[in-house]
Amino acid sequence: MIIFGIAEIHTGFSHNFFGVTTEPTVASTYAGAALGLLYALAGGLCLVRKRWSIWAAITSLTVVVIGRIAMVVLGYFPITTAKQTFSIVAGTAIAALFTLYLWWRRKSCD
Repeated sequence: MIIFGIAEIHTGFSHNFFGVTTEPTVASTYAGAALGLLYALAGGLCLVRKRWSIWAAITSLTVVVIGRIAMVVLGYFPITTAKQTFSIVAGTAIAALFTLYLWWRRKSCD
């Protein structure tokens, strides 16, 4: 999650990640970087392995998933090609799967 978050921050500022682009606007930059920061934060919180940190990571990832959907709705993630669409859907699905995994494993932490 930390690596995905760093990649999301990079994409937020560069507006390009392996051919997947975001709109080059200030709002898109800040939204993408903020979501990346939350994604990386969720990864760091998982390393703590305390019940409160897992709940905080679940909350952060939920905001990431909702934020990615909002970025599509607002046009910050343009859906112009199949590659772009697949990348956005796959990236959001990965964040959602991390959320579900943490939810499933939440009781295994102190």
